Amino acid sequence: MLVEKLLDKKGHDVYSVSPDATVYDALKLMAEKEIGALVVIEDEKMVGILSERDYARKIILKGKSSKETLVREIMTSDVIHTRPDEKVRKCLSLMTKHHFRHIPVLEEEQLVGILSIEDVKGVT
Repeated sequence: MLVEKLLDKKGHDVYSVSPDATVYDALKLMAEKEIGALVVIEDEKMVGILSERDYARKIILKGKSSKETLVREIMTSDVIHTRPDEKVRKCLSLMTKHHFRHIPVLEEEQLVGILSIEDVKGVT
């Protein structure tokens, strides 16, 4: 199955946050939407991703304050992504190899969706 077909079934909704938002506000949005990651958008372009893992490892374990720390300080900026015409099986392979649970989907640098490990495991 191709990524675009999975996104058509799952939906193309993507929740995002500014790199200048506080980590606290980002976590609040994740809790409200019951999601584990947010895409970080600046000037309509993806500049990173923020996950629960980033929070646990870069805030909690380092004794920082989520109300004082900005998303840009802890986000993952070197984001591996996929394309709509990619096979879902390859996404699962990338996610497993690099140990992450969310992969943004870009079409010519335009964010068109995001998949979680649960989304892709159910298909392969």
